[in-house]
Amino acid sequence: MCRFYTEAFTKTKMLEANGRSAYQDLSENICPYIDQKRVVNEIALVDMRTGKVTYGIYSLFKIIGHAIPMLNPLFTFKPFAWAMSKIYALVSYNRKIIIPKRPKPQEMWPEFKLHYRMLYLILSWFIAAYLLTHYGNAYREYLICGGQLFFQGAVCLLYRPQKLWDYLGNMMTISLAGSLLLLPLLWIHTFLQLHTMVYLLYFLFVAGLMLLEHLRRSKILDLGYSLTFSWLIYRLVILGFIMF
Repeated sequence: MCRFYTEAFTKTKMLEANGRSAYQDLSENICPYIDQKRVVNEIALVDMRTGKVTYGIYSLFKIIGHAIPMLNPLFTFKPFAWAMSKIYALVSYNRKIIIPKRPKPQEMWPEFKLHYRMLYLILSWFIAAYLLTHYGNAYREYLICGGQLFFQGAVCLLYRPQKLWDYLGNMMTISLAGSLLLLPLLWIHTFLQLHTMVYLLYFLFVAGLMLLEHLRRSKILDLGYSLTFSWLIYRLVILGFIMF
């Protein structure tokens, strides 16, 4: 994620072409300026002329504000800066479950903060359930999404408790992504009435993608197939109750 938006900054000339570097690849003349513990969680912007370092959302404010000065009053507005810093922290502390990967040797990994993980789980639960209410009963969707969170959490506690918070974060990312993938069909439905079979086939397509992604993320977490099996069983049981 850091690579994505820093690359966007270099492509738009907000940063020089050589103005970004992975922390593990930093040159020795930059390292003395940087708080090595802080850069694990917040991207650092180093002014090579003065040695001044800014972190996190304030690094982004500084880069964007330099390119678009008219936004600086907004960036210095304390309530806005505070809100954006919390959003930045929520994403930063959960970035490895939003876009998962296997850790490499000597690679910096974000610090685990339980309250930010729980906040991410709750937000994912409510957003996914809210989006799915367009396809069913509102209270039912909230119960289904929440029930899956607690059911899979219980299975993970029995099977691999040390992976609980990483697994739940990945699972809720899948649920959130799946609900977002259903939105295009919902938008089309507001303008065009399609055959019921089209909706069914698209739903099965999204469900298949979610299953494949669950398998992929379980492999990254070294969880095997057990949690994917219980995740699938939960989905099928709920589907059975809905249909019959």
